[in-house]
Amino acid sequence: MRAAHTPNALPLTRSQWSALVAATTRQLGWGLRAVAREIRMWRARAAAIPDPDVRRDALKALDDKRGHADGAALFWTLPRRRNPELLRTLVRYELLQDFLDTVTEHDAAIGPQEGGRLYVALLDALDLDRRPLDCFAGSARNDGGYLAALVEGCREGCHTLPGYDVVRPLLVREAHRASVLVVNHHVDPTARDAALERWAEQHLPGERELRWFERTAAASGWITTHALLAAAASETITREEAAATHAAYFPWLGMALTMLDSYADQAEDRVTGDHSYVGHYETTAQAVSRLCESVTRAAGDVLTLPDGERHAVLLGCMIALYLSKDSARTPELREASARAIAAGGALPKLLLPVLRTWRICNGQRRTT
Repeated sequence: MRAAHTPNALPLTRSQWSALVAATTRQLGWGLRAVAREIRMWRARAAAIPDPDVRRDALKALDDKRGHADGAALFWTLPRRRNPELLRTLVRYELLQDFLDTVTEHDAAIGPQEGGRLYVALLDALDLDRRPLDCFAGSARNDGGYLAALVEGCREGCHTLPGYDVVRPLLVREAHRASVLVVNHHVDPTARDAALERWAEQHLPGERELRWFERTAAASGWITTHALLAAAASETITREEAAATHAAYFPWLGMALTMLDSYADQAEDRVTGDHSYVGHYETTAQAVSRLCESVTRAAGDVLTLPDGERHAVLLGCMIALYLSKDSARTPELREASARAIAAGGALPKLLLPVLRTWRICNGQRRTT
C-alpha cells in the first residue's frame, strides 16, 4: 500500500494555474449565475409540491445541500468549450440526488424502508434506453410530479451530449451502484452495517485495497457521474478515454470526498445518530491517516488524465469546499483538517481561504 502522504500532491504548476484561472473565469462569468437560475426554478417547483412533508424535504434539500449544486456545476469547466446544457444537466442530477437523499432519511417524509424504490429515478435520469417510471406512483405521498420533472430534465440534457452513447454504459453502472445510498439510511446501525458489507461483497468484490465500508463510501460519492457527464460533452470521446476517466475517479476520489464529507459532519452525526463513515475506523488517528491517503491517491489518479490539470483543480476545490465548513474548523479538528489540506498539496491550501470567503458571503458556512 502506498504511503499515506505524498508531498505536494496537487502542486501549483503553470498548467494548473492556467486551469484554475480558466475555471474561475468561467464560473464567475457564467456558471454561478446559471446555477442560481436553476435553483430558483426548482425552488418554485418544490414550493408547489402538494404534500407538506415532501415539500418540506424538497426545500430542505435545496437549502441544506446548496453547495452541492455549485460543486456539481464546476464540472462544466472540464470541457474546453462552454456548454450550458451540460451545466444544467449536472445541476439537475445533483438536485435529484439531494432530493432523494433527503426524502429517504430515517426522519424524513418517506423514510429509507419505503423510499428505496425511488432510487430507480437515478437510473431513469441517465439511461435513455429505459422508459422512466413514476416512482411516486402507489405512494401515499404526492410530490406533484417534482421527481419526474427532475428526471426528465436530466434526460433532456443527456440527449444533447454528443458523446452520451459512448459514456452511457459507465453512467448506467454508476446509477446502479447508487442503490447503496438508501442502505446508508437504515435506522438500526447493526443491520445497516451488515447490509452495507453484503452490498460491498456483491457489487465491488474486486476492490481489495479498500475495506468494505470504504468501498461503499466510494460508491456513495456520485462525483464519478459528474465527471462522466462532462466527458460525454466531447464529440470525440472514445470508450478508452471514458474508461480512463472512470478509473481516475473510482474508487479513490469517490471515497476521498465521501470521507471528507463524513469527517466534516462527524460531530453532527454523533448527535443525530446518522451514519458516519469515518466512525468505522478504530481510532481517530487511523481515520485521518486513511483520509489523507485517499486524497493523495485521488490526486495522483486524476493527474494521469490528458487534461489532468483541469481535474486537479476540481479535486482541489472539493477538498477546500468540505474543509472550509465551520464544523471542520473547530479546535478539536483544526490539526487534523490541516493534515488533510496538506495531503492535497499547494492547490487546496490556496483555495481554502477562497472557499471559506465564498461560504461566508453566501451564508453557506454550515451547509454541505
